[in-house]
Amino acid sequence: MASDSIAPTVDGAAAPAGVTTTRPVAREQSPTSDVNHQVVFDVADLAVYYGAFRAVRDVNLQIRQREITAFIGPSGCGKSTVLRCFDRMNDLIDGARVEGQLLYHGVDLYDPRIDAVEVRKRVGMVFQKPNPFPKSIYDNIAFGPKLAGMKDNLDDLVEQALRRAALWDEVKDRLKASAMGLSGGQQQRLCIARAVAVQPEVVLMDEPCSALDPIATARIEDPMQEMKEDFTIIIVTHNMQQAARVSDRTAFFTTEVNPESDTRTGLLVEFEHTETIFSNPSDERTENYVTGRFG
Repeated sequence: MASDSIAPTVDGAAAPAGVTTTRPVAREQSPTSDVNHQVVFDVADLAVYYGAFRAVRDVNLQIRQREITAFIGPSGCGKSTVLRCFDRMNDLIDGARVEGQLLYHGVDLYDPRIDAVEVRKRVGMVFQKPNPFPKSIYDNIAFGPKLAGMKDNLDDLVEQALRRAALWDEVKDRLKASAMGLSGGQQQRLCIARAVAVQPEVVLMDEPCSALDPIATARIEDPMQEMKEDFTIIIVTHNMQQAARVSDRTAFFTTEVNPESDTRTGLLVEFEHTETIFSNPSDERTENYVTGRFG
């Protein structure tokens, strides 16, 4: 861990004089036993390439069932790139390839015999920018279940999904109205409801609150603790306070610069219980980031 003295930043510059560095405070958590939280994803020596460029290297971690895992780190460190590996969204990018091992309940997600569409039925995604369909609120939620053949009790399913996203009370009297008329925060909660409506096991969230104000952010964070009773959640966030508030475990990523090509490769520095990351990290780079000395 770093000492209390001003430590160098990534670029070798010290924090500005007079700036007080503080660390976010993780929420109090009941001690959890790893035995009670089954491993959903087991990641070993993961690396992601775009053509010849290695974007991320040496990712080793385990994502456990019914927990919220946060990915934090400076811009360009590969948080979102790694997140997209869990539902094979990187498959849609020309030249992208994944090396290493990523097991889902012991099954290699990148085995050629695995259907990426089937993976995405089990692993839902909420993107940074709300992307509601130009349909009614009801049809936005019912769209996925209908495609999946879940046509029984659609009304109940829509209500349950909207309740899970803490949106039901705000829209229950206008379900046939266009989703495009919702506020930005409501649209993002609608997208969360749409993702959980097909009953995936895992929900990925790629900076879901980055464009929202604090009130709209709180309305997304609050239901996450209830959602994790049914779903495993992985969230990418630039907001360290958010990671400290909502997550059970946190992975800190950073970048290294290739002096010959001036390219940056992301790498996982530390992965631990959130309280440990923010109060007693084992790596000085983590300490410098969570106290605001760089990033």
